[in-house]
Amino acid sequence: MSTLIANFPHDGVVTVNRVIIKPGFTVEDVQERVAVLCENVKTYHSESGFIGGFVALNSGNISNEGSTVGQTVSSPLKDREALIVTFWRSFEEHELSHRSATFQPLFRKVLDVCENGNEEIAYEMLWSGKAYSRDEAMQARAAKERNYREQYYA
Repeated sequence: MSTLIANFPHDGVVTVNRVIIKPGFTVEDVQERVAVLCENVKTYHSESGFIGGFVALNSGNISNEGSTVGQTVSSPLKDREALIVTFWRSFEEHELSHRSATFQPLFRKVLDVCENGNEEIAYEMLWSGKAYSRDEAMQARAAKERNYREQYYA
C-alpha cells in the first residue's frame, strides 16, 4: 500500500457519494453545503476514524481512450454531477459519524439540492499509488525493458 492518502490504513474504507444537482441550484450551492458538512466531519471525526476526502465535479469530458461504451465526447451531467469521496479507518466509525447530532442537519441541507437523493457506497481499498519521480520512472522503464528482453529473447 502506498502513502497516496497519508495515514490511510491497509484495511481502510473508501465511501463514494454521487450527487446530481437539482435544477434551480448551482455548483456553488452544493459546494457551500458540502464544505460546511466536510468541515464538520473534520472537526468532530478526525480523531474517530476520518482520514480524509475530496469532492470532484464532472468536467464534462469523457475519455474515448479509456471508455468502452460508445464514443461520446461530452457528459450530459457536466457541472451537475459531483462525487464526494471519503477515507475512513473502518465502516463502523463512518456509520457512527453519520449518526452524530451535528452531522444530520448539515447532511439534510446537502440532500435538499440533490436530484438523486443519496446512495453512499463503501469500498475496501485494493490499491493506491502516486506517480514515480523522474528517476524512479526511468529505473522502472529500464527494469521492464530488461525483463521483457529476458522473458522473450532468452
